[in-house]
Amino acid sequence: MKKVCIIGASGKLGRYMVQHALDRGYQVVAVCRQQSVSKLSDFNKKITIFPGATNDREVIKQAVSGCGGVLTVLVPWGIQQYSSGTAQAVLDFAEPGARLIFSCGWHISRDGKDVYSWTFKAMVNLMGKLARLIRVVELDDQVEACRRVFESETRWTVVRGSDLEEGESQGLPVWSRHVGDPILKSNLTRRIDFALFMVDAMERDELIHEAPAIVGCKSPSALENN
Repeated sequence: MKKVCIIGASGKLGRYMVQHALDRGYQVVAVCRQQSVSKLSDFNKKITIFPGATNDREVIKQAVSGCGGVLTVLVPWGIQQYSSGTAQAVLDFAEPGARLIFSCGWHISRDGKDVYSWTFKAMVNLMGKLARLIRVVELDDQVEACRRVFESETRWTVVRGSDLEEGESQGLPVWSRHVGDPILKSNLTRRIDFALFMVDAMERDELIHEAPAIVGCKSPSALENN
C-alpha cells in the first residue's frame, strides 16, 4: 500500500494525518473543500489535492482510485446528509480490498454495549438539539454514516475519539471496544495522536471490523490499566 487518500484533509485532524502518512512514505491524495485548499499549503508539491465537497461522489470516485487506504473524517456539518453521503461514496468507490479508516466520536456505538456517564449523554443530547435548531450539525447523520460502515463487507475500521487536546505527540493511543471500560476513563487524547492511530490502523489487520474507542497512552487511566 503506497497510495492513500485522506478525505477531510484540511482540518486539524486531517493535516496531522497527512503529515503522519508522508512520514511513513505514503503517496498522499487529499480531498477538501475548494475554500480550504490554502490550509494545505505546507504540503505543496508533496500531495495531490482534489478540491470539492467530501460528499461529492464524483470527487470521491476520482480521489480514491488506485488507493490502498482511505482515511475519512466523518464531519457532521450541515443539514444535507454530509457524513452519510461521504461514507457511502467511500464504500461505493474505494478499491476492492482497500483499508477504510473512519473517524468519529465516542457517541457512536456499534453494539449498544457502551456505557456513558449521565453528563456525557446530557451533553450529546443538548448538542444534538442545539445543532438541529441552528441547522449547522447533523449528529444523527453521523450515526447513520457509521451504521452503513458497520454493515459493509469492506475492510473498515471506525476510530472513536475521546475529548481532544493539542500538544506534542505522546505516542500511539490505547483502545478498548467499549466506552465505560476503565482504561478509557481519562477521556483525553492528543489530536496529533488520534491522527497517528488513524494512519497506523491501515496496517493493523486486527482492527478490521472493529470500532476502537481510544484514549491517550499517557493518560492516567491508560497508565493505570494498560
